[in-house]
Amino acid sequence: MYRFLKLYSMFSIGVCLLASPAAHDDSAPASSTNTVLAQVDGTKITFADVEQKRSGSLFQARNSYYQVERKALDEYIDQYLLERQAQKEKVTVDQLLEKHVKSTLPKDPSEESLRVYYEGVDTTEPFEAVRDQILDNVRQRRFERARTAYIQSLRREANIAIMLAPPRTNISLNNTPVRGPQTAPVVVVEYADYECPYCQQIDPVLLKLENEYKGRVAFAYKDTPLPMHPHAEKAAEAAHCAGAQGKYWEYHDVLFASKQYEIPALKQSARTLNLDAAVFDKCLDSGEQKAAVTAQLEEAQRLGLQGTPSFFINGRFLSGAVSYEMLRNTIEQELSAATPPREIAGR
Repeated sequence: MYRFLKLYSMFSIGVCLLASPAAHDDSAPASSTNTVLAQVDGTKITFADVEQKRSGSLFQARNSYYQVERKALDEYIDQYLLERQAQKEKVTVDQLLEKHVKSTLPKDPSEESLRVYYEGVDTTEPFEAVRDQILDNVRQRRFERARTAYIQSLRREANIAIMLAPPRTNISLNNTPVRGPQTAPVVVVEYADYECPYCQQIDPVLLKLENEYKGRVAFAYKDTPLPMHPHAEKAAEAAHCAGAQGKYWEYHDVLFASKQYEIPALKQSARTLNLDAAVFDKCLDSGEQKAAVTAQLEEAQRLGLQGTPSFFINGRFLSGAVSYEMLRNTIEQELSAATPPREIAGR
């Protein structure tokens, strides 16, 4: 049922992976719910019927299609800007790139640098056999970076408004810890695992965003303990036990800071927060909060989440190598489009 950890890149924040059966999506267009899609022996099957039974796969399909659409749209805009700028300068696009991109590239790396690069290449061939391929790769990567930077400069000079709307789903916050104002126009929901290294990497980023958007953005945490992390489930239970004494977020922060998840360490963390030790220990030992953690894990599976951390920002799904810039940009977009503050549903 579960897949194991996979590194997307040595140099980026990734995800701890899990497999799940289906997702939950409440974002289907209301006008489509009564549309009849099929009939079986005279019984009509509507869009709402399919949505109810297969909401997860439909949401993931919508999200995947949106990503393809957005990529195609961005590529179209990039090409449009290049062609427009070429017309302004009365040159071809190739000549434009030669003038503003290729001419800015540094000289080819030295032989010594190429040999250093070769040492990091997974090959059994001698350096001389792959030298030209390495050089071509370096040149291409430099060109792509410079081209991207040039296009970004054209984008900054243009007035671009993206009307393509991402799919959204409603995330219930019932029985979910939330840090921030109840009237926040933007809610960031994180599905995470305390032992997941990528969740640990992103946690300082979330703390930075909390400070940056204090009073305007609320943050919610949903437990998704993965089976390859033997202490994650008990750590999640411990946080809820602390929450029963009014110190969920304090304990949550201690867990990410200490990275100590064995039972004795979990109990010691409770004592450092001056919790009632006897009550906490009984809660943890008896599995009092196990059902709450299991419910959130099952919710993540219904949502079709493939790993941790996964984020929903006002119902918009973000996963994979999520960065500070990606989270901040999405928050900014949601703040710009926000309606007047309203109380967070489920709180």
